[in-house]
Amino acid sequence: MTFKLKSMPFAISCAIAGGALFAMPAMAQTQDGVSAQTPARVVVTGSLISRTDTETPAPIQVLTAQDIQKSGKTSIGELLNDLAANGQGTLGSGFSGAFANGAQGVSLRGLTVGATLVLVDGHRIAPYPLSDDSQRSFVDVSNIPFDAIDSIEVLKAGASSTYGSDAIAGVVNIKLKKNLTGTRFSAESGRTQHGGGATHRASFSTGIGDLDNDGYNAFVTAEWRRQGDIKLSEREQFGWNNADWRSRGGNDLRIGAPSVINSRLTAANSPFLFNADGAPLPGTDPRTNQPYTAVDNPANFQFLDPTRCNYMKYMSGGCTVRDTSSFLQPATENINVLVGLTKKLNNNWELAFKGSMFQRNSVNNRGSDYPRAGTFAAFLPSYSPTTFTGNTSLNNGVLVPGIGRVPSTLIPATASYNQLGAPARLYGFIPGVDPVTTIDNTAKTTRFALDLHGSAYGWDVNAAAGVTETNLDLKYSGYIDRLALYNAISNGSWNPVGGNSPALISQISPTFSNSLESKLNYIDLVGSRELMQWGAGPVALGAGVHWHKRRQNAPASALTANGQVASTTAFVIGDETNSAVFGELQATPLKGLEVGISGRYDHFDTYGNSFTPAAKFKWAPTNTFAVRGTFARGFRAPNPAEVGNAGSFFTFNAIDDPVLCANGDPKTAGNVPAACGINPPYVQTTSKNLSPEKSKSYTLGIIVEPIKGLNATLDYYKIEVRNQIVTAAGNDPTFVPNWVRGPVTPVDIATGVGEGTAVGTPAAGPIIYATSPYVNLGATKTSGIEADVGYRWRLPNDLGSLRANLSASHTFSYISEAAGGVSYQLAGTQGPSVISGATGSPKDRAQFTLGWSRGPLDVTATMNYTSSFSTKDPSLGINDCGSTGLDVGGRRYFQGTTQPDMYCEVASFTTTNLNLVYKLSPNLTLKGSILNLFDRQPPIDVATYGNAGTQTAYNASLHQAGAVGRFYSVGLNYTF
Repeated sequence: MTFKLKSMPFAISCAIAGGALFAMPAMAQTQDGVSAQTPARVVVTGSLISRTDTETPAPIQVLTAQDIQKSGKTSIGELLNDLAANGQGTLGSGFSGAFANGAQGVSLRGLTVGATLVLVDGHRIAPYPLSDDSQRSFVDVSNIPFDAIDSIEVLKAGASSTYGSDAIAGVVNIKLKKNLTGTRFSAESGRTQHGGGATHRASFSTGIGDLDNDGYNAFVTAEWRRQGDIKLSEREQFGWNNADWRSRGGNDLRIGAPSVINSRLTAANSPFLFNADGAPLPGTDPRTNQPYTAVDNPANFQFLDPTRCNYMKYMSGGCTVRDTSSFLQPATENINVLVGLTKKLNNNWELAFKGSMFQRNSVNNRGSDYPRAGTFAAFLPSYSPTTFTGNTSLNNGVLVPGIGRVPSTLIPATASYNQLGAPARLYGFIPGVDPVTTIDNTAKTTRFALDLHGSAYGWDVNAAAGVTETNLDLKYSGYIDRLALYNAISNGSWNPVGGNSPALISQISPTFSNSLESKLNYIDLVGSRELMQWGAGPVALGAGVHWHKRRQNAPASALTANGQVASTTAFVIGDETNSAVFGELQATPLKGLEVGISGRYDHFDTYGNSFTPAAKFKWAPTNTFAVRGTFARGFRAPNPAEVGNAGSFFTFNAIDDPVLCANGDPKTAGNVPAACGINPPYVQTTSKNLSPEKSKSYTLGIIVEPIKGLNATLDYYKIEVRNQIVTAAGNDPTFVPNWVRGPVTPVDIATGVGEGTAVGTPAAGPIIYATSPYVNLGATKTSGIEADVGYRWRLPNDLGSLRANLSASHTFSYISEAAGGVSYQLAGTQGPSVISGATGSPKDRAQFTLGWSRGPLDVTATMNYTSSFSTKDPSLGINDCGSTGLDVGGRRYFQGTTQPDMYCEVASFTTTNLNLVYKLSPNLTLKGSILNLFDRQPPIDVATYGNAGTQTAYNASLHQAGAVGRFYSVGLNYTF
C-alpha cells in the first residue's frame, strides 16, 4: 500500500525536505546552551510515571498557549477542528440539524466523538447533556476559553489502560493554567468580508504570589466573547448556497418554487387555496403531450394576497421566498471565569484548587428543511394542505402516535375567504410565528477541583477530587400546535394571511423551555516510585484507583412529552458508577531501550467489568534516531443514552415508500408522488443488555532528529473496534423497518398520464415512524500513517528566525464490517453517512505552519488541507454516482433526474490563515489576523446532510471556514 500526499501536502513535504535538509548548510543555526540544571520531570498524557524525555513511545501532539494565540482562531472548537488527526464524525457548529446543536466535539482517527476522551487537567469532566446523534457522550470544547489554557496534549493512541472507557482512538487533555503572576488585558475584534459573523473578545487575567518565594499563588482569569450570526441570505451569491439547480441539471429547490418533485404545489410568498377536485384545463400540455390536469387550471387557485402572487407569477417561479432566517453560523456569547489557588505545604507537599464557570449562549435554528417530505417538514412552519397525522410522543419507552391528529385540514367552502365554491387545500407559511424552529441554548459548565501532590515513603503521590456539572437551559420557538391551529381556522378566528393577535399566535406557536443537566464527580489517587535498578535504568511503578459517578437528567420538554408539538431534542435519564484500579510498569533493560506495560480493571454498574492491558516501547540506538510502538486494548462502556431511559427521533437518508411508491417513480399510475423520495422518521430506542465496545490498537513509528532544530516523527496506526453499539437502521443489513402508518386519508395519486394526479384513497396510510433499537453489531477497522515534522533555524545576517511545522495524516483503510462479515471500504467516501451528519472520510488531512520572527515582529501562516473524497457510501449499498445526493444525503437536488458525474466527488479544500504579532512596547502588543486569507469557497458536497439545511450543499464539518469566508481581526494585549 502506498502513501501519497497530493496537492498542498506534497508541496509542503518538498519544501520541508528541500529547504530544511538540503539548504540548511547555507543558514546559521542556533545552538542553545546546555543547562547545568537537572531537566524537569513531567507526567505526560497517557502515563502515570514522570519523565524528562517528552518524546514518548506513543505519539503526542502538544499545542502550547503560544501556538493557540498564534493560530488566529477565536475558539478552541475551531482550533481542534483543524487537527490533521480529527476525522469522520467530528461535530462542528455549522450543522443545524445536529442532535447536540450548538456544541463542538473532536473525533480522532474518524471513530466519532464517542471514541475520543476529552480531559481537563488529566481528569474527567461532565459531558454535554445532549449526546451526538442522541447516543454518543462527548465534552463540548466550544466553551473552554483561550486565556485559561496552558497547553493541549493530543494523545493519538489507545489509552483505556490508563483512563478507562472512551479512550479508544486517543485522548485530548486540556491543561488549564496552574499559576499566574502579574496582570494582562486583552481585546480583539473582527468581522467577515461577506457580512455577518462579527466577533469580539476581551479577557482579563491577574495573579499574585510567587510559589517558590511566597509559598502560594492565586489568580483569576475571565473572558468574554461574542460571535455574531451569519445568515444563509448573506452567502446566497455562491453556488453551494444556490437552491436553484436547474442550470446544473437538477431541480429548483427554492422556497416557493413549484416543480415536479412537489407536484407544483408548495407554500409560496402568499397563502393560496387549491381545489384538487376542480376541472382540469381543457386541451393537451405541449411540454408533455399529455392532457392538462387540475393544477394547470388557474380557476382552481385562489391567492389570498394577490398583491404578492398570482397564478402566472407562481407557476413561473416568481413567488419564491428568500430565507433570511436560517443560520450558516449561529450567534454565540461566552462568559468564562477561572480561579486558582496553589499553596505549598510542609515537606514539599502542594495543594491546588481550581474553580471554573464556562458559559456559552447560542441561538440555533434547525435550518430550512424545505421541501423535504414527511414528519420533519415542520422546520419551516407551513400549513398542512390535506391532513395532519398527529405527533408521536415517547415516554418511558411507550410510543403514542397520532396525538392532535386532524383528519382533514381542507378549508370548507363556507369559509369567508374561500371563493372557490368547494373545499380547498391551504398552502402557505404560517404568518406571525418564527420562520424556523429556533433553540436559544445556554450551556453552563462548572468545575471545582482539588489536587494534592507530594512525596511519602518513597512514593510520588497525586490525589484529586472534583465536582463537575453542565447545565443546559433551552428555550424553544417556532414549533406549531397544529390542533390549536386548525381549531382556530375552523372557528374563523385565524386569518391565514396574517394580522392575528399576539395572544392567538402564542396559542398556535407557544414558546416553551426545558432544563437539562449532566453531572460527573470523581476521585483519583495515583502513586509512582522507582522499585529498583535493572539493566540500564530504574524500574518504575505507577498505580492508582479511580471512581466517578455520572448522572444525566435530560428529560423531554413538557410540550414534546405530551405530544402538543413535534419532537424537539432527544431525552436521556440515567446514571452510571465506575470504579477502577490501574497500574503501569516502566523499565530500561538496555541502554536506549524503554519498555512499559500497563493495565486497568473497571467495574461499571451498568453492565459489569472490563480489563484493558497495554504495552509500549521506545528504542533509541542513537541520539538522532528512535523506533517506538504501542499496543492497547480499549473499550467504550454503554452510556445512559444507550441503556437508560432515553429516546429520540431521527432521519438520515431518503427512501421510496415500499407501498405507496414501490418503483420510485412519482408518475406511475397508482403511486402517491408525496411518498417518493421521503425521509422517514425513526424512533431510537434503548437496549438494556448492551455490552461494551471493544478495541485493539497498534502504533509503530520512528523519531528522527538528524540536526539541531529538526524533529520528525512518522507513525503508523491501526485500530479495530468490535461489538459496536449502533442503531439498527442504516447499520444492520438484515434490519427491516416495521413501519407504523397513519390512517388512510385522501391524497394525490398519480394517474399515469404525464404528471397528472387525482385525489383518491391510497392503499395505505403515510409512514409515521419505525423503531430502531441499539444493537451490538459489526466492527470498524481503520489504519493510516501520520507525520509530524518541525524545524527551527536562525537566518544569517540577523534576518530573524524561521520555524516550520507539518502535521499530515493519511488513511490507508477505513472498513465498516456489518452483520454476517460483510465489509465495506469507506476511506475516501462519504460513509458512514449514518453518523454525525455524513461528515465523510477524506483520506488526507494536513496542517502546515510557517513562522518568521525578527525583533518585535512575529508572522505566522497556517495552511489547512483536506483531500477530495467520493459522495458514495458503500455501507448503504450506494456505489453509483447517479443518485448519491438523494440516497446518501437525503437531498433532492437531482431527484427524478440523473445526477451529473461532477458531483460524484467532493473537491479538495485548502485554507490559509495569517497571523501577525507586533510588540509595540515591553507591555503592549498589537495583533492582527486574516482567516481564510484567499477567501476559498467550500466545495459542493451533495451527499451530506450535515450543514445549514437543504438549501445548502457544502460540508460544514470539513469546510465551514470556506462558507464563513475571509475573516479579519485586530487586537491588543497589555501586561504589567
